[in-house]
Amino acid sequence: MDPGPATVGELLGGLGLHPQEVIVARNGTLVPEQAAIGGDDEIRIIRIAHGG
Repeated sequence: MDPGPATVGELLGGLGLHPQEVIVARNGTLVPEQAAIGGDDEIRIIRIAHGG
């Protein structure tokens, strides 16, 4: 049985999102793509707007 993603980067990869296009908050705190995540964590993914 696959336990699911273990890091933010693995989660983003599974969702088809590039880490340089989003910021990720775990339980209300911004985290890097190497940060570990667990089943009880609240993850919020925010797309970065580009343009001028």
